[in-house]
Amino acid sequence: MPYEVIARRWRPKAFETVVGQRHVTETLRNAIASDRMAHALLFAGPRGVGKTTTARIVAKALNCASGPTPTPCGACPACEEIAAGLEHAG
Repeated sequence: MPYEVIARRWRPKAFETVVGQRHVTETLRNAIASDRMAHALLFAGPRGVGKTTTARIVAKALNCASGPTPTPCGACPACEEIAAGLEHAG
């Protein structure tokens, strides 16, 4: 079994499980649900506030096989590759 960093093992997988950033996740979920997503997002802040985690969840939400959705499936190839940190090949 390969070594996995603890932060990756316990990283939130959906907007609902992100802690302490409700105002950000709620805004992003509403934008995706209403099909009014900005063409660019800037995640800024000190270490450990959830920038990469939120960016991964947004990427899954926008690239999910079930369409842009605030609740990505996590099982389609795009969701699995993003969760694994791989580059999408298609």
